[in-house]
Amino acid sequence: MTTTEQHINPKLMKILESISDPEIPVLSIMDMGVVRSAVIDNDVVKIEITPTYSGCPAMDVIGDDIKRAMQKAGYKAEVDLILHPAWTTDWITPRGRKALEDYGIAAPLDAESDKSVLLEGKKLVKCPQCGSTNTKMISQFGSTACKAQFQCNDCQEPFDYFKCLK
Repeated sequence: MTTTEQHINPKLMKILESISDPEIPVLSIMDMGVVRSAVIDNDVVKIEITPTYSGCPAMDVIGDDIKRAMQKAGYKAEVDLILHPAWTTDWITPRGRKALEDYGIAAPLDAESDKSVLLEGKKLVKCPQCGSTNTKMISQFGSTACKAQFQCNDCQEPFDYFKCLK
């Protein structure tokens, strides 16, 4: 059981797993690990979420989506944004990592490997299309600030790499 799941009321888990990340719709907010707690307190669902990075524009949408999903399930919800502890890519679930790759986004490496890739140009990022690590960084930033743009030298396909955040 992950740290996140220890703070989630089981009655709320299925609802939260049905809410997609607005920037990566194949992932639920639970797969991303942004939900830190969800409890029922006097008929009100209280949910804490952590942004993937400070100023992440998706958090307002996620908060609204949570309230809407809870209302549809018959709950009134309060959503609080918490910044500590800071979100880390370690919180992405194994199912989430697989969904990223199936969607065409390379999952984050560990912190040391990430630095080697982004700062030294090491060929460690696996192409989600063909599986080759013969890849190159095109830009430090991809479709969002938390991703870098890469291209596979073997199949020539461009793809995003989800940067490691610790």
